[in-house]
Amino acid sequence: MSRHEQFRPSRRALLAAGVALSVAAALQPIRALAQAPTGAKLRIGVVGSGHIGSTIGSLWVKAGHPVMFSSRHPEELKDLAAGLGPLASAGTVAQAIAFGDVVFFAVPYGALAQLGQENAAAINGKVVLDACNAVAARDGVIADEVEKNGVGVTSQKLLPGTRLVRAFNTMSYTIFAREANRADPKLAIPIAGDDAAAVQVAAGLVRDAGFEPVIVGTLADARRFQRGGPGYGQSVSAAELKQTLSLPR
Repeated sequence: MSRHEQFRPSRRALLAAGVALSVAAALQPIRALAQAPTGAKLRIGVVGSGHIGSTIGSLWVKAGHPVMFSSRHPEELKDLAAGLGPLASAGTVAQAIAFGDVVFFAVPYGALAQLGQENAAAINGKVVLDACNAVAARDGVIADEVEKNGVGVTSQKLLPGTRLVRAFNTMSYTIFAREANRADPKLAIPIAGDDAAAVQVAAGLVRDAGFEPVIVGTLADARRFQRGGPGYGQSVSAAELKQTLSLPR
């Protein structure tokens, strides 16, 4: 073997290096979000601007984040956006997803599959906060899958390619509106996800909305605070929620 051939990279090595560079490039935006300075403002697209979406989205606007609210009828959201000032806007689902550094899903659970299919390319690689709950009487057979496999695992299947975090699914909008930014101890919000950087982004947004995040674990662990789970409906402090779920304090 000549000296030139000895130092010539193999095709396999070049392919491996290319894959590594592609992965690093894909991770760069999420790392940038997670490492953003405290108080940095993120563009947030809200998909589903009913009670939960409008309440949490409004809290983010008041914290200084630009938020685009969306629904199937965006014209009905103009008054909501106008009342919140220049940081708020209204648009279609596709527009909100394109707008957001982070996307917040707050829709009936039965709609997730279609939304995931229609917007697969746009949501791929994005941090997605999922507040959707499966209700058998409303959502049909997908609720059975949630009960069997857990809501976090099922949501990831329906929204493939996203950096999914479960959050804001455990209480009614009236409690969120009333308890946001209360005096310490803040109201605890359980969250869970498989992507550590995405979880940190979500934790920051929970704090910005006026609550205290409690990281429960991976998406498989999100069943612990899905409907019927021990962490569901717990209007308590972080210390109390950790005790309920036997988490380190």
